[in-house]
Amino acid sequence: MPGSHRLAGYTADTMSSIMTDLDLSLAQFSLFGSLMTFGGMIGAIFSAKAASALGNKMTLWLADLFCITGWLAITLAKDIVLLDLGRFFVGIGVGLISYVVPVYVAEITPKHIRGAFTFSNQLLQNCGIAIAYYFGNFLSWRSLALIGIIPCGIQVIGLFFIPESPRWLAKKGRDEEVEVVLQKLRGKGHDIMFEARAIKISVEVSKQNSNTSIRSLFRKRYAHQLTIGIGLMLLQQLCGMSGIGSYGSTLFELGGFPARIGMTVLSLIVVPKSLMGLILVDRWGRRPLLMASAFGLCLSCITLAVAFGVKDVPEIQNITPVFTFIGILSFTMMFAFGMGALPWVIMSEIFPMDIKVLAGSLVTIANWFTGWIANYCFNFMLVWSPAGTFIISAIVCGVTIVFTWCLVPETQGLTLEEIQLSFAST
Repeated sequence: MPGSHRLAGYTADTMSSIMTDLDLSLAQFSLFGSLMTFGGMIGAIFSAKAASALGNKMTLWLADLFCITGWLAITLAKDIVLLDLGRFFVGIGVGLISYVVPVYVAEITPKHIRGAFTFSNQLLQNCGIAIAYYFGNFLSWRSLALIGIIPCGIQVIGLFFIPESPRWLAKKGRDEEVEVVLQKLRGKGHDIMFEARAIKISVEVSKQNSNTSIRSLFRKRYAHQLTIGIGLMLLQQLCGMSGIGSYGSTLFELGGFPARIGMTVLSLIVVPKSLMGLILVDRWGRRPLLMASAFGLCLSCITLAVAFGVKDVPEIQNITPVFTFIGILSFTMMFAFGMGALPWVIMSEIFPMDIKVLAGSLVTIANWFTGWIANYCFNFMLVWSPAGTFIISAIVCGVTIVFTWCLVPETQGLTLEEIQLSFAST
């Protein structure tokens, strides 16, 4: 749904042309590149509250307004001010979307296909990134920004044809609409009474605990869920994708591999690999897929560290372009395979209704804040040491495997209510 997420790949192809056209320094472009994640953090602060008060559909319309305004500002930018403002506005829109979409999808889908449907969010993001990678080889950065408005417009129209979340309707006391929407979602011949009753009971219980504050969020009873949610978001952003996704073309050039060929290949493989993750998430389960993805990312980072580490060694420096290509390609594939979507899938499942707004906001803010820092620092880390940068990323990916093995439960095949009972019994 959130086609505006193609902004994540926008800077990967446009760095040199934007710096040349607007006469930007490396520091100025790094600020521009990181402003999406900073704006995303601002959007994330209000995302859960907005979704709770306005509903998912209205919040998504608001997000589209920010995204369209932002893309227009980037397209028309004649100086750094309007360029940065546009990037910041699109970041706010994407920050709103990043919480609402996975939560909304998780709340409307049956348990046996919930993972695949939530994972489809990542698949569509990768479609947008693939478009940015591919057309970035041929179009100017202004034309590429203008294309960003198209998926936003499609979403604005599409929202007229989807129902509101039955759990949100139940929370607002609109019980008759809950049953109507569930019947529409499940089909006319499906008996929805048991599911409708379970949702209403769950919402009633959450209302009894509705005085949850930020301080109560850190009580022992929520510690496990909060650790999982925040931990996975931090690891996702620190594994290296913030840099590779935003500065892929620069990395290819640094490694001596033709950037145009590299970005074209990336545009062709990122969507099929996400499709594989979508198929496997409800077959393998969340834990195995997450650990397999993190293991692949670790190997990819080691490959990139070796590529840049031997760049100045005369006897073996010829392997640098090949290893750079293999490392970036495999990293992008393995990220799309699991680590890109699964933290959001798991986040949408693990929090009970009474803390979902606060916890969801906190987890989403943690993701965007860490992404902002990682994105801004990446260029400077490359100047410090490309090999050292990817050694650090490889360590983070290794930590992700251990973290998942020790703390992340399997939620495959469980309803959202059953997942809460499993946490309560541990």
